[in-house]
Amino acid sequence: MKMELSQSSTRLTEKITQMENFISNLEEIFITVEENFGRQEQNLEQHYSDVLQTLSQRNSENSTSLPVTPSECKQKLRGLCTRFQLLACGPNSCRDDSQSPERTCPRSQYGSGPLFCPIRIEDFAKEEVELKVGVSLDFATPPVDLSGVKQMMESINVVPAPSAPVMNPQVVNSATHGPRVWRSVAGVLFSGRLHLSVRSVKETHCVVKDLLPNAQYEFWVTATNTTGISPASERAVYMTVPSPPVIKLQECVSCLEAALIRWDSGNTNPVESYTLELSEADNSSSVTESIVAIPTCECVVQLQPWKRYIIHIRAVNIGGASERSQPITISTTGTQHSTVAQQLATHDPGFWSRLRLLIPAAGRDGMGRRRRGAADSTFFHLLKETAHPSLSVSADGFTMFYLDEDLPISEMVFSDSTFSSCVAVLGDLIPVRGRHYWEVEVDEWAEYRVGVAYEDTQRTSYLGANATSWCMRHILTPSRHKYEFLHNGWSADVRITVQPLRIGVFLDYERGTLSFYNAELRQHLHTFNCCFHHYVLPCFALDKPGALTLHTGLTAPGFITLT
Repeated sequence: MKMELSQSSTRLTEKITQMENFISNLEEIFITVEENFGRQEQNLEQHYSDVLQTLSQRNSENSTSLPVTPSECKQKLRGLCTRFQLLACGPNSCRDDSQSPERTCPRSQYGSGPLFCPIRIEDFAKEEVELKVGVSLDFATPPVDLSGVKQMMESINVVPAPSAPVMNPQVVNSATHGPRVWRSVAGVLFSGRLHLSVRSVKETHCVVKDLLPNAQYEFWVTATNTTGISPASERAVYMTVPSPPVIKLQECVSCLEAALIRWDSGNTNPVESYTLELSEADNSSSVTESIVAIPTCECVVQLQPWKRYIIHIRAVNIGGASERSQPITISTTGTQHSTVAQQLATHDPGFWSRLRLLIPAAGRDGMGRRRRGAADSTFFHLLKETAHPSLSVSADGFTMFYLDEDLPISEMVFSDSTFSSCVAVLGDLIPVRGRHYWEVEVDEWAEYRVGVAYEDTQRTSYLGANATSWCMRHILTPSRHKYEFLHNGWSADVRITVQPLRIGVFLDYERGTLSFYNAELRQHLHTFNCCFHHYVLPCFALDKPGALTLHTGLTAPGFITLT
C-alpha cells in the first residue's frame, strides 16, 4: 500500500510539474498575443486616418472642378424670376420696359391682355431644363495593403527565442558524485586545452561523470526551443574531488601515546588540505576521531596507550573530500603488526586481546598499572635519504651496512640532507616529548657511533664532535676496546670492561637525559645530562666497514629507572 501511495504521489507530482510548465507557456503566449493585438490596433487606426484624409482631399478636388459656382446659379435663378414677371405683364409692358424702366403695369390691365402670356408659360414649362452636374461623383476605391495585418495575425502563434540561462556557482562539497550544471549544452575546459562535451537535457540540472580527479572545469549552457538557441550563459568554474591519498607504510612511526602518519598526495595538482580519520580496531565501523585541515602530507596524532587503531586519509578541495585511502593499523605498543600476527588475528578475533595482556608485562606491574620508570615503546626506522653514499640500508629500514669496497668520490652523490664526512645515518624518531627506548645490535669488531642529534646537525662534521650531537663511540685498538661518550668533541673518562654487543639507548625529554646500557647485562654505561631545546633524532655511524642492526618497538626493561 505504501509503495502504491508513493508511486501515485510521484505521478501526481510529475503531472503538477507538467501543468505548471503548461501554464507558464500559456502565460507567455497570452502576453505575446496581447502585444501583437496592441500593435495591430495602432496600425488600423493609422490606416483609417489615412483613408479619411485621402477622401477629404479628393472631395475638395472634385468640388473645385465644377463649371458653375453657387453664386452664378443664384444669379441665373434671379434672372428667371425677372423674366416670369415680365411675361406676366404682357407684351406691351415688355416692349416699353426698355424705354421706361420705372413704368409699371396698371392693376386694371393686369390679366386683361391677350392670351400670349399663358401660351408662352406653357411653352416654357414644356422645355427641358438640363440640371446635370458636369463632374462625376463616382470615386475610385483606393488600394489597401493588408499584408502587414496578415503577418501580425500569423505572428500570434510564434514563440520568441529563449534568453540566456543563469549558471549556479559550485556549492562546496557538491562534486562527490559529479557537479550539477544548469541545462542543455555544456562546454568543458581543463589543463589549458579546450575539450568540448555537448549534452542535451530537459531538466535544469545535469550530472557530469567520467571527469579527471582534482581537475578544474568550465561549464556554460544555452537554452533551445522551436524558435532557436539562446545566447550562452556566463561560464562557471567547477572542481572535481581529488584521488585518495596513499599512506607510506614504511615511513609511519609510533610510540606508546602517539603516531606519526605520512602519505603521498596521490594527485598531480595540489589539494587544499587532508583529513585523518581514526577508529579503534575493535570498533572499526565508526570513526572515533577526525583531524581536519591538515596542510601537509604528515600528521602526529595523539593515541591511547596499549590500543590498536585503524587510520584512513582523505584529500579535500572545494569540490569535496576524496574516497578513503587504504587503511593502516597502528598499535601503541610501538610494534607494527607482522604478517603472521595479521593472519592469526584474521582467524582468531581474540588474538589481540590476549596479546595485549602479554605485552605490558615488561612495562607494567602485576595489576596492569604502568611501572615507574617504564619508557614509551617507540617504533621507527632509518632515514635512507640522510645516509652517506657508502652506506646501504636494508629494505625494512632497520639494518645498515658499510661495505669493504669504498666508492670513488666521483661516484658519490651528496645532497643537503646526506652526511658527507661521517659515514652515518639518522633515525626517524616521532617528534613527541616523553621517554623513548631502542636498542642497537653491533658486531664485535665494528667501530661505530650511536646516539642522538638535532635534525639540522652539520652533515660535514662527525657525530659527537659538535654541540648538536651526543653519542657513544667504540674504537678498536691493538690492546683493548675503547669507548668514548662524545659531545662537542669532549668525552668523559669511562672504563668498560665487558664489551656490549646490544646497546640500549634511553631518551628522557622530561629529565633532559640520554642514557646508554648494556642490554644483555642490564648494566648502566653512561648518562648525558642536557636540556634538549628541540626534538632530536637517533643517529648511527660506522667508522669502518661493518654492520649495525636497529631494534625498535620495545618496551623499556625493568632495570631502567628514573633514578
